[in-house]
Amino acid sequence: MALSTYDTVIVDIEGTITPITFVKDVLFPYVTNNLEAFLNREWDTDMEHHVELLREQAKTDIACGMTITSIPTEAVATREEIKAIVKENIIYQVAVDRKVSALKSFQGYMWKEGYFSGELLGQIYDDVVPALDKWTKENKSLYIYSSGSVPAQKLLVGYSDKGDLTKYFHGYFDTAMGLKVEKQSYLNIAAEINKDPSTILFITDSIYESIAARKAGYQVIISDRPGNAPLPPNTDFKIVTAFDQI
Repeated sequence: MALSTYDTVIVDIEGTITPITFVKDVLFPYVTNNLEAFLNREWDTDMEHHVELLREQAKTDIACGMTITSIPTEAVATREEIKAIVKENIIYQVAVDRKVSALKSFQGYMWKEGYFSGELLGQIYDDVVPALDKWTKENKSLYIYSSGSVPAQKLLVGYSDKGDLTKYFHGYFDTAMGLKVEKQSYLNIAAEINKDPSTILFITDSIYESIAARKAGYQVIISDRPGNAPLPPNTDFKIVTAFDQI
């Protein structure tokens, strides 16, 4: 399907500008492999805010019938007991790749240390920066919308193997705007940036996100990178394997 004029580009991250393998094989294991030491080291710093988010999410999950352990407070449990439950909670959520804000916030909190130390370096496809340069020269506004938290998004593009890419982006959106498979989320973003949905191009690897964005009036391109989930046959979305095809 041919594109109409657009003045705004919103890109997904995983499977779109960065390989899925970087997320699955580098970022996720960084959290699970370093979790116990991180909890012990950072427990008395900013940890309580993130634990409280996990605690509230656990309450919601239990109310919805999920089999998950509630996270107690220090009024009724020792620190070591709480840490053990938090560790169990996070490892489970990472394993099933949940898209909830509490998990994404905690992951971003841990990744910050990894990016700052140089242990983590965001991987960006080679064809992405030339496209960002092109769109910038054309005075298009560029944004990111990802299920990863906004702080985590900024870290990945700010500490990348292509350098600091934050200069390209006018803003970042996460699931605080709504789930990425829901039409309303895309309407929320359009309203936030004061753009007509028809002038926005959204690029993602997900067919379900593509459908939701199109329902909101966006123009959509699907990124079909190595390792991405198979796309349904005969889809009428424009599909590209690299950004130089846009």
